[in-house]
Amino acid sequence: MMEAISPVIFWNVVLTLVIAPAIWMFRNLMAEVKRIDILLNRTREDYSTKHELREDMKMVSDALYRLEDKLDKVLERGSK
Repeated sequence: MMEAISPVIFWNVVLTLVIAPAIWMFRNLMAEVKRIDILLNRTREDYSTKHELREDMKMVSDALYRLEDKLDKVLERGSK
């Protein structure tokens, strides 16, 4: 005949099949949150501010204007 499952064994099975995977999943989620936090901090460090971007764009713009002026001078000499 079938014997009744003892309450202690039943509780151990419940803990093993339900609680252990939940703890494992929580641990993985916390590791992912930590990884994303590190990436977010690196992103904040690596990106430039608006002021830095404006300065860089002004430098590029000035260089393009100088190049345009030189090209105009070369084309004027070639047309004469």
